[in-house]
Amino acid sequence: MITPLHTPVVICGAGAAGSTLALLLASRGIASTILDRRHDPLSHPAAHVINARSLEIWREIDTELAAQIAALSPPISDINLIRWCSSVGATPLGEIDLLSEPEQLDRVRSHSDYLISHVGQHLLMPLLWTRLDAEPLISFHRDVTVTDVVPDRSGATVHTHSGTAAAPFVVAADGANSVVRDLLGITMQGPVLARMASAFFRSPDLHPRERPLLTWIYQPDFAGVLIAHADDHYILMGTYVHPGQPIASDAERYWRTALPRVLGADKAYEMKSTGTWTMTSQTASSFRSGPVLLVGDAAHRFPHTGGYGLNSGVQDAHNLAWKLGAVLNCRADDTLLDTYEIERRPVVELFAEHSVRNHFTLDAVTKHFGATNRALQTVTTLMGKPPLTWMPDTLASRASDQLIRAGLARTAVLGRDSARARRVRDRAAQAIPDQVPHFVSTGLEFGYRYAGPLIAGDETPRGATVPGDVVEYVPTVVAGGRLPHVAVDVGDERRSILELVDRSPVLLTVMTTDPDAWRERLDPDLINPLEADIVDVRAACVAPDSAEHLYGLTRGGAVVVRCDGHIVWHTADPAEQSAEDLLEFLAQGWARLIPARPATAEGHATTSSE
Repeated sequence: MITPLHTPVVICGAGAAGSTLALLLASRGIASTILDRRHDPLSHPAAHVINARSLEIWREIDTELAAQIAALSPPISDINLIRWCSSVGATPLGEIDLLSEPEQLDRVRSHSDYLISHVGQHLLMPLLWTRLDAEPLISFHRDVTVTDVVPDRSGATVHTHSGTAAAPFVVAADGANSVVRDLLGITMQGPVLARMASAFFRSPDLHPRERPLLTWIYQPDFAGVLIAHADDHYILMGTYVHPGQPIASDAERYWRTALPRVLGADKAYEMKSTGTWTMTSQTASSFRSGPVLLVGDAAHRFPHTGGYGLNSGVQDAHNLAWKLGAVLNCRADDTLLDTYEIERRPVVELFAEHSVRNHFTLDAVTKHFGATNRALQTVTTLMGKPPLTWMPDTLASRASDQLIRAGLARTAVLGRDSARARRVRDRAAQAIPDQVPHFVSTGLEFGYRYAGPLIAGDETPRGATVPGDVVEYVPTVVAGGRLPHVAVDVGDERRSILELVDRSPVLLTVMTTDPDAWRERLDPDLINPLEADIVDVRAACVAPDSAEHLYGLTRGGAVVVRCDGHIVWHTADPAEQSAEDLLEFLAQGWARLIPARPATAEGHATTSSE
């Protein structure tokens, strides 16, 4: 039974986005109540791609937390192969080796302290929940079903079957089928692409030699993808178009028959769990309704073809946490929270566009043997509309099975030995190299940028990557982008310059090679309500010359970074020529959202350290 709770923030949902938000708030000294309908963390793997940027965000909570999550991933040399084949043991139609270009890997290593990691959500969530339980500022309640959310003058009250929780702000982090979102009448906009079913199992002898990370499998009675997880575990995903089909309605029986057929009758396996989900590309009509804000899958859903679902939720939490901190701790105006959607919506739409493109680009390989995602979407859409929805479930399910078998019939050619079969396999193989953006998207991982009242100028379109390449990230200083990583020495440790960015919402970190000049012109009274922390790049960086050139500071300019590591303003010009421009930008943007600090008896504004 929940006794009436009153904390600054109530978070509905303890998935990756909700857990990250609660922990980020706690790291800022803000208490929260988190409610989740589950008793135990997710045990059936969903997401499995962890971007380096997510690890950088978790590092802000605790360096050890980021290290623990990164340690869950196998070495990159064990997760480098992506294959297309007709069966697990067959000769591949083709493959992508993510380690085939060592120069590219070296470039990726230079972008962050972390690499993209392969960590199943079933391994990630127990670690995050353990952190939630250990944090004194977080009141974590399991087995709680939200029944209503009632906004009022002081915030909102969350009603559950076991009590209430009230707060100035409520965050819906309760997933793709968000109850909170539906209670508020916020709709999701965008298409349904497919319906997916999956089996989670362990099979130690499935890959005695090379173990691909992903194996795309196409057979006359099954098409899907096999994903390798830790400790010889796997997820096998297939499609369906009607919930009455056995793969969805009688999953365990279906997979007991399907797994030996797909994997090979000689491969032993141990079934762990089954699941279903709907693949969509949908975004909420609004990310905010008064005191209630949406994050993660409650705000946006992506296809799995890109790995942006979980990572976008972590980024949502990161963007929102400091703004909630500014409102709750720094007297910022409530309208600051409107910039959350202004900044995040274009980014998630960019990710969605890329993921959808990946989904349909797979057809370039599979169209040669008839199994296309475009056709699957057409059938899925038709089965969800009248008059087909008027069919009895038994008849609809039988018709759906027949449609899928008809769509996969041409895949039989892949297993034949004929001139036509070889021609089909060759054409499919030729299209596989063009699938690289599906699996390597460093340009999006690090290059997304924000725009809005807190960001100066409009140097590139909203949400766009810098300089616009999905695969390759070129470290660039641009307003709204993440500060490019360079190494710095902190005592006896080598760290990322991102760790020198101050976490206070009202303190801007100024990277420069002329600290005295900028310190003189950024007088506390002039930038009130903000403060400035001046960092001497040449003194801090391991390679000062390269950092100076990367940041465009050869003439004593400055790169101004807010507390989440995103650049708000920059210039190559020295302070005496450009500081007035910075002051004008801060007065027009930031000062309208964060009120001035009260003056002391001496007439100077107080600072956070006073």
